[in-house]
Amino acid sequence: MFRNRGENLRAIYLLLFLNIAFFLLQYQDPAKFVKLFSFDWQQFAAGDFWRAFTYQFMQAGHVGLITIPPVVTLFLNLVLLTLMGLSVEEEWGTSHFLTFYFISTLTTAAAAAWLGTPLLGSFFINFTLLFVYATLYRDQRFYLLIIPIRVTFLAWLALGALVVGVFFGGRANLAVLIGAVAGYAYCLSQRVRVVMVKPPGYKPQPEDESSMNAMARNLARVSAMKKALSTGSQTDIDRLINAAEREIVRGVNICAPVDFKPENPDRYCVRCEGFPECTARNLRLNRPARVEVTTEVVPET
Repeated sequence: MFRNRGENLRAIYLLLFLNIAFFLLQYQDPAKFVKLFSFDWQQFAAGDFWRAFTYQFMQAGHVGLITIPPVVTLFLNLVLLTLMGLSVEEEWGTSHFLTFYFISTLTTAAAAAWLGTPLLGSFFINFTLLFVYATLYRDQRFYLLIIPIRVTFLAWLALGALVVGVFFGGRANLAVLIGAVAGYAYCLSQRVRVVMVKPPGYKPQPEDESSMNAMARNLARVSAMKKALSTGSQTDIDRLINAAEREIVRGVNICAPVDFKPENPDRYCVRCEGFPECTARNLRLNRPARVEVTTEVVPET
C-alpha cells in the first residue's frame, strides 16, 4: 500500500482528451504537427518548452520494425490508459499520480536531451504505467480475444523489448528506460509494507471486532444483492434497499457507480463507510422494471 492516498479528481480523463485532441491535429497534417510537437533538444533550447510534454501525445505509428496505423496506436493507448490509469489514480490519488506522471515524462525528455536524440510516442503508457500497474495488480489478467494473459507477463515482455532496444536500437530506448526507472522509483518510494504484529496476550478491541463484523455483513449483503437482482425479486430488492438506507453514513464521499466493485480482491468497497449508500444506489440502478399485472372481472351474463 501507499504511505498516503490522496483524493481522486479523475485527471486521467484530461490525458485521454489530450491524446484525442493531438491525434486530430496530427491527422490533418502529420509531417507539420509531428515536427511541431516532438521533442528535440535544439528546438527546446531555442524556446519550444512545450516539447518536453507534448512529444508523448504524438502517435508514432511503429513499434520496432512493425508499422501500425496511427489510429490503431491511438485506440490501443486509450484502452490501456483507461484500464490502467483509472485504477492507479484511484489507488494513489490524483496529486501522487500526476507527480509520478511528470517525473517519468520529464526525466525521459531530460535523458533524451543528454543523449542528443529526439522523442516521439506514448512511452509513459506503454512502459512506466504498465510497470506500476503490474506491481499493484499482479494477478490482473487481460484477454487477447479469449486468451487470458497476466499483466505481469506483459510487463516483463515490455521490459525485455525495452532492454533489447537499448542495446540494438536507437538511443531513444535508453532515454525511455531511464524515465521508466525514475517513475517506478518514485512509486516504490511511496509504498510501505504493512505488517500486523500482535503482542502476547493481545485481545481484539471492540472497534476491531466491529470493523470485521461490518465487512462480513457487507460481503453477505453482496451475495444477497446479486441473488435479488438475478431473480428480479422486487420484494427482496426493496428489503435490501431499506436495510442499506438505515446504515448510510452522512457526509461520506462515494465513488461513481462504475467504480462500485464489491467483489474486487482488495475488498475496498466492502470496507468503505459509503458501502450502504453505494449498495442502495446500485440496487436502484440495476433493478428490473416492475411488471404490473391487472385482472379484469367479467360480469356473468
